[in-house]
Parts: sequence; structure tokens; C-alpha cells
Amino acid sequence: MQDTLQRTPLRSFLKRVLLACSLTTVAVASAQAAVGAAEKEDLKFGFIKLTDMAPLAIAYEKHYFEDEGLYVTLEAQANWKVLLDGVIDGQLDGAHMLAGQPLAATIGFGTKAHIVTPFSMDLNGNGITVSNEVWELMKPNLPTGKDGRPVHPIKADYLKPVVSKYRNQGKPFKMGMVFPVSTHNYELRYWLAAGGLNPGFYAPKKGDISGTLKADVQLSVTPPPQMPATLEAGTINGYCVGEPWNQQAVFKGIGVPVITDYEIWKDNPEKVFGMTEAFTRKYPNTTVRVVKALLRAAKWLDADNNKNRPEAVKYLAQPNYVGADYKVIANSMTGTFEYEKGDQRAVPDFNVFFRYFATYPYYSDAVWYLTQMRRWGQIADYKPDSWYIDTAKKVYRPDIYTTAAKELIAEGKMSAADFPDFSTEDGFRKPQTQFIDGITYDGTKPNAYLQKFPIGLKGKESP
Repeated sequence: MQDTLQRTPLRSFLKRVLLACSLTTVAVASAQAAVGAAEKEDLKFGFIKLTDMAPLAIAYEKHYFEDEGLYVTLEAQANWKVLLDGVIDGQLDGAHMLAGQPLAATIGFGTKAHIVTPFSMDLNGNGITVSNEVWELMKPNLPTGKDGRPVHPIKADYLKPVVSKYRNQGKPFKMGMVFPVSTHNYELRYWLAAGGLNPGFYAPKKGDISGTLKADVQLSVTPPPQMPATLEAGTINGYCVGEPWNQQAVFKGIGVPVITDYEIWKDNPEKVFGMTEAFTRKYPNTTVRVVKALLRAAKWLDADNNKNRPEAVKYLAQPNYVGADYKVIANSMTGTFEYEKGDQRAVPDFNVFFRYFATYPYYSDAVWYLTQMRRWGQIADYKPDSWYIDTAKKVYRPDIYTTAAKELIAEGKMSAADFPDFSTEDGFRKPQTQFIDGITYDGTKPNAYLQKFPIGLKGKESP
């Protein structure tokens, strides 16, 4: 059964009357003059029960959508495929999406549809958890600090002998991730490969889309809320997922998170807000107004060193949103993260919603995901650098974002300092160096980047 949250018809009606009559409200009038009224006011957005859907929840709870003349229903979806299909067939007007979903749909890996994103929802937010049995096998080899605790980040080098032991016993080593084009899939693969473990290849031309060809570790799909139970049942030996499902394993005593994605790639892009390209063309004012509401929500979430996070956790703990215990959600959302039980450490940037221009849809973020699709065979053939960049520009829409941001600045709700310098921004971050394997990523040179990896497809190779 899907969880749905919506404003009551009476409340919506009264709000519409007030908005229509409030000619004295200068901010609303000036915004409508610049952008125009929403062409479609009643909207339904989908999400998965993860803490990084928070911008949607906050835009709803703080009435930022209503401030834009939008009347939104938020509806939890069963899994990422159902969510994507809902956006494609029009049952949903937009959704909290995996960063890889709009890209994969647009290039035709899986269901083909032109999906775009005008808004990046967050940075970081994921972790990799292993079972207690695997942790006990890893632990003796881990370096420890003066306090006796394991030194972080914990590399997959320390998992490699455990995987070998399983193989020698004739047992496959299995790990879960949430979807084939999820950030979790690529982050888990990145971590494993950096430790010398092959996570397997996709071979769509051979009819093999399992992603396990030549794999040392077999990865499979498990919906996020089911991760802890699947681990506890012994079906998988570990998983990569967003919160609160790593911390849930700690609270239940069934597993140990060994690394966060912040430690795999510092300040990596995570979820996006996705819509069909056709929706943005048909309803351009509505689209801009949605982004405006989400921008205000993102800023609220990070304001004053996360002072609003406890309030945000109260919302997220509700069953219609994430539906996990307050303490479990707060463990990561309020700037800490617990690894082994009792080993809680400060990770103030575990969830970032607005700092570091987190919301800006950078082309280079899109290119990184495309390189990982190519690296593991989801993109079966060699593509020139221009293809990666052109594809990024089809999907990531900083033009829509910029219009929304400028409106908020003009209205006095935000300042220019909250955003990149739009007069000089080209959509590409400076080369990024803070990866666990030390490899530098330059989004303008995707093929040169792929050449740097010891494990993974490059050039014209095929699996």
C-alpha cells in the first residue's frame, strides 16, 4: 500500500482564493510577472523511503510549494522501477530519483524515455554495511588507532581475503544494492574495484544484464527498506544503501557499516529530482516554481550548521515519509554516523542538501555516472567525449535551475552568494581528487578518466 500525503481540498481551495485575491502581496505578484502563474497547480510527486527525500518533505511541510501556487501530493513508491514508470506514464509529475535514472532512461538502458533533472537533491548520504560474520573476519586485519578503534576509511582491501575465503569454501560472496543504475551500485563497485575486487560486468549485447559477468562479488538488487531483513536472513553478506538502513543494521545488531560514500568520494552527488522533458516544455512555469520550492527547502535543511535537522527528523520519522525510529534517522541526519555499535563519529557532512552548491545540476556529475555505466558495460560500446557531454546536457538542466534561483534572489528569499556565479558557470566542477583510490576525475575528459582504472572497461573493450 502506498503512503500518500496531500493537502485537504478545503485547505487548498481557501489557499487558492487567498492567493488569487492577494494583489497586495508584492513578492507573489512580482514572481508571477517574471515567471508566470503555474500552468498546472495540482501535482503528485513520488519518493522512496530514504532520508534524502527530505527536500520534498520540507517543501511540503513548510508550505513552500503552496507559496508557489502549487498543491502537491507526496506518495511513497514501492521501488525505483515503479517510481520511474510512474513518471514516464504520467501518474507522477516528478520524483525523487537515483541520479542514474534520468541518464539511463534517456540513453535507453532499460525503459527509454527523455527524463531531465533541473535540481540535484543532495550530496553524500550512503553507506556500505557488512554482516556481523563478515565484520569479524575483516576486523583482525584492520589498522587501529590509539583509541583501539578501526582507522577509517576502511578499504575493500580488507574485504578481499574474506571474499577469497568464501570462494575457497565454494560459497559466493553476495552484496545488495538498490538498482542497476543507482549511485549505490556505482559506489559499491567503485569501492570493491579500488580494493582489487571485480564487481562484475553487464553485457547487454550478449543478453546478460545481471552485472555479474567475471565477478568476484555478486551484486543484486534489494529495495532499500528490505536491506536489513535480507542481510539478517543471510541472503546477502552486505549491502550499499542510503539512510536510515545502514544505521538500522547497527540498532538491530545485525551488521556493521564499514564506510560511507563521503569516504569513497567526498561530497559526491546523490539523488536528483526527475521529470519528463515533455512536462518541462508543457508546464515551464510550474517547473520553475517546483525548483524554487525545493531550493528553499534545501537551504532550510542546512541552515545555521544544521540547526533545523532535529525538526526535519521528526517529519521524516512519520510513516508517510521514511517511517523509521527517530533515533535511527537522527544518527546520520544530525551530523554523526555510527559504525560498529558504540563507535559513533562526527560526520557533519554525511547529508548535505544545500552547502557546496549541492543543488546545482552540474554536467560533470552526469558525466561521472555515464563513465561508470561505460566502465561496467551498461554502455556497451565506446563513445567519444562529445557524446558524454552532449548526453549530460540533454538531461541536466541548469537553465531551469538558474531561472528559479534568480527569481528567489529577486524576491529576497535568497542571495546571490547562495549560488554559483551564473555569469561564468559552465556546468563543470574543477577536477576532483578526493576519491578513495586517489584517481582524479575531470568531467571534460571522460575517456581519459576511464583509462586510469585497472579494473573496468575502457577504449573499445567489451566484457
